[in-house]
Amino acid sequence: MTKIVNHWIGGKTAEGASGTYGPVTNPATGEVTTKVAFASVEEVDAAVAAAKEAFPSWSKTSLAQRTTILFRFRALLDQHRDEIAELITAEHGKVHSDALGEVARGLEIVDLACGINVQLKGELSTQVANRVDVASIRQPLGVVAGITPFNFPAMVPMWMFPIAIACGNTFVLKPSEKDPSASVRLAELLSEAGLPDGVFNIVHGDKVAVDRLLEHPDVKAVSFVGSTPIARYIHTTASANGKRVQALGGAKNHMLVLPDADLDAAADAAVSAAYGSAGERCMAISAVVAVGSIGDELVEKIRERAEKIKIGPGNDPTSEMGPLITKAHRDKVASYVENAAAEGCEVVLDGTGFTVDGHENGHWIGISLLDKVPTSAKAYQDEIFGPVLCVLRTETYEEALELINSSPFGNGTAIFTRDGGAARRFQLEVEAGMVGVNVPIPVPVGYHSFGGWKDSLFGDHHIYGNDGTHFYTRGKVVTTRWPDPADLPAGVDLGFPRNS
Repeated sequence: MTKIVNHWIGGKTAEGASGTYGPVTNPATGEVTTKVAFASVEEVDAAVAAAKEAFPSWSKTSLAQRTTILFRFRALLDQHRDEIAELITAEHGKVHSDALGEVARGLEIVDLACGINVQLKGELSTQVANRVDVASIRQPLGVVAGITPFNFPAMVPMWMFPIAIACGNTFVLKPSEKDPSASVRLAELLSEAGLPDGVFNIVHGDKVAVDRLLEHPDVKAVSFVGSTPIARYIHTTASANGKRVQALGGAKNHMLVLPDADLDAAADAAVSAAYGSAGERCMAISAVVAVGSIGDELVEKIRERAEKIKIGPGNDPTSEMGPLITKAHRDKVASYVENAAAEGCEVVLDGTGFTVDGHENGHWIGISLLDKVPTSAKAYQDEIFGPVLCVLRTETYEEALELINSSPFGNGTAIFTRDGGAARRFQLEVEAGMVGVNVPIPVPVGYHSFGGWKDSLFGDHHIYGNDGTHFYTRGKVVTTRWPDPADLPAGVDLGFPRNS
């Protein structure tokens, strides 16, 4: 019997009423294992209404009580991390170790939310004028929404809702319809932790659900992670409807390797950063820029390592890389490799013919490595979101920097070098929001915000960290003047001496 994933509204499961369902497949077998209910406009309205009803009480709940609930949620999340990782693997396809890593990074943001008290502290200036004090405080927005991608079905929602609800907001999540089960399990754990009904809600679906959230008058802010075209659409549409927006888009992350770099370390980093999680992550390194004469040696070292990666079902503990999320996505990724030679690339490794015995209907693709890639090639220009690594060659650091800065994306980048001066110059001159120095995937820890530049971010706020707290709250300044008790009219004696 096919499993059905329903909505979560007002603290309980809400069966889909639209009659429309989407298929969820096991990427390792290609088998449809689950149906997910797609929300109608009315069902989205019901979720927003539940969040709106819960907001007055939740926003007035003490910080101590909010964080107590989040501490309980954190303990439950830690207790059930293997279970959640198994749900991720079953619907996304990533190997179990990658899924566990995803849960761990989500836990990091829950940790941050548990200590939100410090970030929500206001400021006070006393005696700015005679008997006048000025205070600044931060207050929650109301109902906020999150729209999240398939590649991290647990982590990315946890980049959003723990901070949002810790700040006193209520939340409506629209997770990816391709792997929805992990988010529902998170909702169940939040309820078990004691979160009041309506504070956290989930609606599944497609563009109907998304557009209703973007236009709904009671939704005050929208957070999004996904591709650049959709991020631009989310930002434009939600902003036009008067909402605060943080929309994180796509990437083409470059790793610059200077001639003095440790090439073994650089090759190890390139392989893990390009092919980990099958390349389905916005911080994957998809372009290595080799400077000077090191290109041939570096490519050979990458090839040697890449050929040893074991690809197989995510629930096989010996697998190091799993399948792609859908057959359509697998075919799109393969097309970049199939057309690469005609576009001037040297195809070092071609993974398009790969399959796994006994799982021939899975969404498999092997490791691909393209060398001497021209900037005109589609494999370089587009965010492929798969296990395809492009290597580009330049003669100088200046040429490499110009190449990287010419990209329309500015999510993350890295430099590999032994020269501290070169690294310092790069981190100041490169146009990207996150920079790694001998670190291939510079995703910041929870108390530093995540986000890119240029076409990788739409809106003014990065996600989580201090930016997350500021995004989910708004500032208010209070100016106060109180009379001195000694100046009160005669007849009222508070025990203060009167001025003569």
